[in-house]
Amino acid sequence: MAAGGGGRNVPPGSGTRDGMRRDGGTEPYWSRPESRVWTAMLLLGTCLLYCARVTVPICALALSSHFHWDKKQFGVVLSSFFWGYCLTQILGGHISDQIGGEKVLLLSASAWGFLTVLTPLLTHITSAHLVFMTSSRFLMGLLQGVYFPSLASLLSQRVRESERAFTYSTVGTGSQFGTLLIGGAGSLLLDWYGWESVFYFSGLLTLLWVYCTCKYLLSEKELTIPMNYLTRGLLVPKQSKVPWKQLFRKAPIWAVIIAQLSTASTFFTLLSWLPTFFKETFPESKGWVFNVVPWLVAIPTSLFSGFLSDHLISQGYRTITIRKFMQVIGSGVSSIFALCLGQTSSFCKAIVFASASVGLQTFNHSGISVNVQDLAPSCAGLLFGVANTGGALLGVICVYLAGHLIETTGSWISVFNLVAAVNSIGLCTFLLFGEAQRLDTDSVYVDL
Repeated sequence: MAAGGGGRNVPPGSGTRDGMRRDGGTEPYWSRPESRVWTAMLLLGTCLLYCARVTVPICALALSSHFHWDKKQFGVVLSSFFWGYCLTQILGGHISDQIGGEKVLLLSASAWGFLTVLTPLLTHITSAHLVFMTSSRFLMGLLQGVYFPSLASLLSQRVRESERAFTYSTVGTGSQFGTLLIGGAGSLLLDWYGWESVFYFSGLLTLLWVYCTCKYLLSEKELTIPMNYLTRGLLVPKQSKVPWKQLFRKAPIWAVIIAQLSTASTFFTLLSWLPTFFKETFPESKGWVFNVVPWLVAIPTSLFSGFLSDHLISQGYRTITIRKFMQVIGSGVSSIFALCLGQTSSFCKAIVFASASVGLQTFNHSGISVNVQDLAPSCAGLLFGVANTGGALLGVICVYLAGHLIETTGSWISVFNLVAAVNSIGLCTFLLFGEAQRLDTDSVYVDL
């Protein structure tokens, strides 16, 4: 079933299922059975998103050795993803608010699935491998940049506020499942069949997910996007414009944007460089251990954070109090363990610290990640895109800067100091100015 309702533009004659109208005429939210099915499929989609995203970091040493890259060159390859990632966030969120987040998700997943499968094949027909891989990662960023804004738009329209944190946290565990899957299976494929097999594995699974979602969850009518609706999805008509000047004069909007860009960039930094950190610091360690354990720990912590957040709010605690509490754990406590990671020389302690840092970062799902839906649900996709664009831009800087720091200082401590410093800025801003009450400038998209 496609997402609709909530006052959003939908094509006339859109199909219905189980008595649910897509024009907002009846209950706009998913029923319990529908919510369970969609949550499971979106979790799987997020999982495969990260499988494709993490293929290059997992294959870092193999690619560097094969193409004779140093860390600065590989840092360019890694950071190029975020240049593309930041360019489609806002557009992807806006189009999702207009035509439906599920359509945008499936279109982008089809494209990045094909790109992942084709990448190893295309390396054999070019000699400019650094340019090609940089361009490929840039394009991957463009395609995946629409995913989370589309997801935010979809969930804000189709999930009740009282269930939103747990649903988002559950779907968010897909990032850990994906990193876990590609870390475990990818490490084995890398050892057995070479780096090319990791790309084939990830890309083909993504295409299979798209096929199953289209076949079993969406009707043919719901998969059709008339050109006139796509066109008006790209435009913001005068009578449905969001009052941006008033909206961005609100401190809570800036608080959530700054916090989001801080946490996103530090997560990207750890995601990109942790495999190399373990491989260089503990060369005798097995890849399936450090590529699996931290992300395995993050799955129950993410689910627990969502459950705890919704439970505390249902018990009468103020929503903003719970959002800030979750963010203290997600940004503050996780940074402490990141700092500890840079100081230890024990592999076992390093695994514990990395697991704690990555695991506790998932509390962000119940903090700032759903806060934008609290503030302005009718344009949550677009606002999330704005925040994630900032995160991607800072991610470019942080990922590249981390590689530069390692190459010039020879010490990983500076990388984890960078992570803690950026996290602290976002956390302090959110604690001071964050709110969860819906803003009076929030508007809905009206039919043309």
